[in-house]
Amino acid sequence: MLIKYNIIIIKYIFFILIFAILVVPAYSELSVEETIKARKALFSKNYSTAKKVQTFVSKGELEKAKKLMIEMSENYKTLIEYFPENTQEGFKTEALPSIWENKDEFNNLMKKSSSDMIELAAVIETTDNIKSTLGKLMWGNCKSCHTKFRAPH
Repeated sequence: MLIKYNIIIIKYIFFILIFAILVVPAYSELSVEETIKARKALFSKNYSTAKKVQTFVSKGELEKAKKLMIEMSENYKTLIEYFPENTQEGFKTEALPSIWENKDEFNNLMKKSSSDMIELAAVIETTDNIKSTLGKLMWGNCKSCHTKFRAPH
């Protein structure tokens, strides 16, 4: 009985920590530098995660790929919070002014990217053309965003 109680307590602590890690940074008062660096890090993480997804899928390790797809989906939702007005310039941001000029369009692209990753996780096992499906639901969103909202590098 004591072991069962301890496991329940550990689960609650784990979920509280995850909640704090994901939610508190997005709503706390970050400096401009922290905000820009955080969003750059999250985009970089999504890119490296996308490459891992591609690798896992090509190896047939679909369950591992699906977990990463869900992670990417959550990251896209979080990214919406990292573009306040005061972060348009500085700290080597590659974000173009078009993000703030077309804020709804940008936010909708982040939401679409998130939804597409969920869809990708749902269809990856049954798709006839994995490369095309990855291109449409994962890499296509990257390209759409980079084309309109990111400075060339």
